[in-house]
Amino acid sequence: MFGFIALNKPSGFTSHDCVAKVRRCLKMKKVGHGGTLDPAATGVLPIAVGKATRLLPFLPENKAYQAIIRFGVQTTTDDLEGEVIKRQPVPNLSIEQITPLFSQFLGEIAQIPPMYSAIQRDGKRLYELARKGETVEVPVRTVRVDKIDLLDWEAGEFPELVVNIECGPGTYIRAIARDMGEKLGVGGTLAGLTRTKSCGMILSETMTLEDLEKQTQQGTFSLLKPELFLNHLPQITLSVEEGKRWCQGQKIVIDSVNKVTSSDVIQVYNKAGEFLGMSQIVLTDNHYLLKPKVVIN
Repeated sequence: MFGFIALNKPSGFTSHDCVAKVRRCLKMKKVGHGGTLDPAATGVLPIAVGKATRLLPFLPENKAYQAIIRFGVQTTTDDLEGEVIKRQPVPNLSIEQITPLFSQFLGEIAQIPPMYSAIQRDGKRLYELARKGETVEVPVRTVRVDKIDLLDWEAGEFPELVVNIECGPGTYIRAIARDMGEKLGVGGTLAGLTRTKSCGMILSETMTLEDLEKQTQQGTFSLLKPELFLNHLPQITLSVEEGKRWCQGQKIVIDSVNKVTSSDVIQVYNKAGEFLGMSQIVLTDNHYLLKPKVVIN
């Protein structure tokens, strides 16, 4: 089996839980996911099966989320899973006070990830250190936020903001919720999160674990072809003979590749229409070489 599953992760499951369930359902050991979602979060969890696990680094990086941010509350984990460390009603907080802040979270921004996160420090996950009560300095990271759109606003003692956020890899939406609350001086935490886009997969085209189990039992299940999620990368077609030599690890000389420069990654197909894998472009002695990077066939 070789391909992807656009899975709709349910709340209460870790990403690893979902991978384990897919393994049991498909009776496959080689299964991986394309980006961790917190247990309380729902939405798009890309799943790779078989050799497709080797293609995960080449899938589109941009992600999108629908987030609910609650103001007047601050927690240890920056979401509702953690212990409340600050709670103060803010009934007078208005949406007019909040929307001007959106621009401060756009573009390349410095972000301090939540202490309860999977980031490693000295070989240990930050959440492991936090659970032991150890206090460590969390390194600041540069992340990219492309868009923040207002979807809804619910006033009250602990008002909630619903936004759509489009961002690059490594962005913590929990940290945005926390920092937005800090800028307002009232505290903020993430009250709900759904990932609506990841690795080129969108929420409306996902399947649930129940769907997967039912389809495998009925014999109607099929994996998504990797080519569907590699369209952002250029491609080249080799002859069947060149394709065989490339799959054996040989570098193939090509004349040129439009809009591709040395070191770029490119999809490789043969004239039979078979997807062979991913190659790196190397320029040597005025020749372009296709250097195998991930061989599938």
